[in-house]
Amino acid sequence: MLLYSLIRIFANQSNYQRMITTERVFQIFKELNQIPRPSHHEEQVANYLCQFAERLQLSYKRDDENCVVISKPATPGHEGAEPIVLLNHMDMVCVGMSDPLHTPIKAYVEDGWMKAKGTSLGADNGIGLSMALAVLESNDIVHGPLEVMTTTNEEDGMSGASQLSKDFLRGRKVINLDSEDYDTITTGAAGACLQFHRIPLQRIAADKGCWYAIRLEGGLGGHSGVDINKNRCSAVVAAHRLLREICKEKDVKVASIQIGEANASIASTADVVLCIPDEATAFMKQQEEAMNEWLRKEYGKSDAHMICSINTCEPQETVINSEAFETLMTCLEQIPQGVVKMSEVMKDTVETSNNIGRILTEDDHLFVSTHTRSFIDSEMEKLSRTIANVFATHGASSETIMSAPAWQEDQESDFLRLTSDTFNDILGWRPRMVAMHFVLEAGFFVQHYPGIQMASIGPRIVEPHSTSERIELSTIDDIWRVLIELLSRLS
Repeated sequence: MLLYSLIRIFANQSNYQRMITTERVFQIFKELNQIPRPSHHEEQVANYLCQFAERLQLSYKRDDENCVVISKPATPGHEGAEPIVLLNHMDMVCVGMSDPLHTPIKAYVEDGWMKAKGTSLGADNGIGLSMALAVLESNDIVHGPLEVMTTTNEEDGMSGASQLSKDFLRGRKVINLDSEDYDTITTGAAGACLQFHRIPLQRIAADKGCWYAIRLEGGLGGHSGVDINKNRCSAVVAAHRLLREICKEKDVKVASIQIGEANASIASTADVVLCIPDEATAFMKQQEEAMNEWLRKEYGKSDAHMICSINTCEPQETVINSEAFETLMTCLEQIPQGVVKMSEVMKDTVETSNNIGRILTEDDHLFVSTHTRSFIDSEMEKLSRTIANVFATHGASSETIMSAPAWQEDQESDFLRLTSDTFNDILGWRPRMVAMHFVLEAGFFVQHYPGIQMASIGPRIVEPHSTSERIELSTIDDIWRVLIELLSRLS
């Protein structure tokens, strides 16, 4: 009877501590979502992290890329333990925000999920960062020497991780809280190459004619890595098909093109403004109907709400030269979009893919971004070169913004076994150990810090990089429990 009473007392204490600290995780997440943090603009959130450390009287370092590492001493009695790193990134993909630098995220809870009103939620990777900060703040969690590492520009080039100094971190065991698959320990990730391509253009005076605005909207979009094999409609593919059909029958002059929301996302919207010399309203209405029929037939299950609308619009003063537009159309035909090859060794896993993220009309060029991924670095490099050569053949330039190596952990390591055992002991089940077709910063950390080991875990996040992004609340609590127990065991 005494043993039973003690068990109940300790269980109640644990539940009480977990409830209070998990509440703090949500409070921190709410604070983060009031701070603009699109890629390349992380100054304010970096300031927040430094002030967080100062308030707790913890030492920290901040580099020229605004990456921040905060160090916390070990719980008394555990000073001899190996240092542990909690890794996250501070930027997010800002979808649905017309002005990301001045748009706070309005989150709400519905049926056990947290969502955002009209925008991406920022759970990738804001919720993992909130957990790490809550660990720093708590005096009740047992751990060894701790480093909370937060990088910048993870979503659009990984320049933060790629330029870390060799002495920025001490720890060689890393718990990455950037995984989105709750029942999984991510033990590997594809390499990725982000390229920007620019097709020179000239602005010429527009002739008289009839003007039309094409709008594609309602696509699911999604992550250009993990969602690339889900048969989602890329607005790039749909817009290209539609424009080719129109150009077969009409002399088209294009004034502007804007497709896609982020370089790391499957494009869900497209806007094209064009001019046709003669009156073509009936013809354009036929094209609208044909496109909507094609969308229903090809993507009715995956993108049921994607629609095309074509309406007359106000005339524009200039159009882009026909050579630039035709170069764009030709390049889009010659570079792959979507899955290129499935893995022969990892069942149901994409090995190599390419996604065209954005197409924009700039002052003197057409801008195109491509995101190439592969678990085989040589294949990624080969496909990236092929894409750049396609553009070069047609007089366009290409720039490599980011080239991140693939990463693969030893799934039999003591570190990963301990992480798996902790899941089993706390939640009653063992997670899968899988390599995922998204890029993580792990490849850069392996390059910079020899001997480093990494386990990537996290709650269930669905549809990241889209306005449908949501996180399952119960899984946040579960991952929190696993995290604090794993820290205790590692101490």
